[in-house]
This record gives sequence, C-alpha cells and structure tokens, in this order.
Amino acid sequence: MRTLGVDLAASTKKTAAAVLDWSAGTARLEYLALDVGDREIVELFGAGSMTGIDCPVGWPDAFLPFLAGHLNFDGPPVLGHDGIEGRRLLAYRDTDRFVTAHTGLIPLSVSADRLAHPAMRCAVLQAKIAAGHGPQARDGSGRLAEVYPAASLKVWGLLARGYKGRGAPEADRLGALLADLCEAAPWLDLAGNEDRLAASDDLFDAVMASLTARAVAVGQTLRPPVSHAAAALTEGWIHVPSGALTGLAAPAPGPAGATRGHSWSENPDNRS
Repeated sequence: MRTLGVDLAASTKKTAAAVLDWSAGTARLEYLALDVGDREIVELFGAGSMTGIDCPVGWPDAFLPFLAGHLNFDGPPVLGHDGIEGRRLLAYRDTDRFVTAHTGLIPLSVSADRLAHPAMRCAVLQAKIAAGHGPQARDGSGRLAEVYPAASLKVWGLLARGYKGRGAPEADRLGALLADLCEAAPWLDLAGNEDRLAASDDLFDAVMASLTARAVAVGQTLRPPVSHAAAALTEGWIHVPSGALTGLAAPAPGPAGATRGHSWSENPDNRS
C-alpha cells in the first residue's frame, strides 16, 4: 500500500506532498516535495491506494441556499440565519462540530476564515481527480479523505502547538515534534529527510496527512455516525484517528483502492 498526504495551500509554493510505502510492518517515505501543482497531485493520487488531504473538501450545506437567497432577494433562506448561532451554521460543517466535540480542537471555517481560498483550489482539484480517476465521495469512503494533522497529532499523543512558522521558537518546536514522532513510530523510515522535515511545517503536515491516510485505509478513523452520514457526503468528513499510532504498521486487510503503475522516485527532489 502507498498513501499520499497533501498539505494543500492556495498557492503551489506552500503545497506539500508526501508518499509513504507500507510493507512488512514498516513505512518508508518514498516521495517528499514542496511547491506541488495540481497535475502532480492528480498523478500521485492515481498511483496511490489512499490520499489524505489537509483541506476542507466541501462547504456547509446551509451556505449555498444562504448565498442564493441573498442573490435572489429571497428573504427566508437569509433570515433563517439571523444571530450568531444561525451564522455558525454557515461557517461550520457537521464534521467541524464533531471534531471539536471529540478532540477539543476547533477547525478553521471553510466559508469564513483563511481556508476559503485553499478550499476553492481543492474543489477544482477534486474535479480534476474525478475527470481522470472518477468522482471521490466526500465522506472519505473512496480513495480521497479529508484529514486534519492537528487532530491526528493530538489523538496519537503528540501534543503540538506553535510549530507553524519560521521563527526560532516554531523551528525548535517542530524539531522536537519530529523527534517525538520518530520515537513513537520506530517503524517509520524517513529516508534521510529529517532535516527537510524539521525545517518545513508544510512538509511535516504532508507526512502527517499520509500517516492519517493509512489510518483511513485500515479502518482506524472515526467514520460518520448515522446522524452525520448525509451531511458527510455533501459537506465532507474529517477523518480523525480512532486507534494508536503503533497500529498503523500492522498488516493491512487489503488496499483501499487499486493502484496504478508509477515510477516512485527514490530522490525526493525528483517530481516526475
């Protein structure tokens, strides 16, 4: 099994990708790149078993009727969201509230925060994947799943805050976090990329997304309860790990999807 993790940003410059090859109780980092474009992501998706993407794959169900009502001077869909509680239904999805209830973390709003621009790119990317490999269900039941590295870190006991940024405190925290990850997962072979990972939170989050993609593939994430199932198909669903990090290296019951031929470069700087 090969899992792809994507830390998706609005621009390619801050977008990172990581591929892990899982076999014989180990995971080896086969591919690590920054400044990744859509075409490359689609190609990597096609060659993998499961992809975890750190970006919302949908918007709140209430958001589109609200915008349509505003555009068409149709009062009820707009007035139904009067007040702060009504506006929260426009800002947060079912999955966002579910994650907060289970982890205490509050995901950024896809419609009212810094995630809006990356999410637009993600929608285009999903359309490109659908054109080449078929539509992928937004609840993660296909080969593409929404992930949230901060939640994965917390569930796996790697409590990390303040590691994003280029200052000295952030770099020190990222280096310590990477060391903690390597200690907690001795089966993880970073293939000599430790320095690159310690210097870039984008690359680190891509590896975390790839690890979480493995959790999705082997059934070790929280799936949508019946009460959230319909919304998960339209809004998306954040896959939060349900088991320990150590459980990822156990033999998988089978690949999440068929893999396709691809030349996986041993050189992490080769993005062909």
